[in-house]
Amino acid sequence: MPFSPNHLAELNLLLQFPSISTQEGIKVHAHTAAPETVRAAESLFAKGLISQKDGGYLTPLGCEAVEFTQKLQSMLTSA
Repeated sequence: MPFSPNHLAELNLLLQFPSISTQEGIKVHAHTAAPETVRAAESLFAKGLISQKDGGYLTPLGCEAVEFTQKLQSMLTSA
């Protein structure tokens, strides 16, 4: 089953979170962000990966998801 556009938006949003510190988060501004980014943030919040509907911080599950996402991105972009 291929990644849906919604899944790709979620993966791209996860890659925007700082992976070095759990004390840093992001804010998705509904009035300026792309609609798919706003939906991705809401979906990640509903799944328990981020702390707020509009971004916030990664949860422990979100930290794990970012780690996997970064590894996958690295595998796919390596020569």
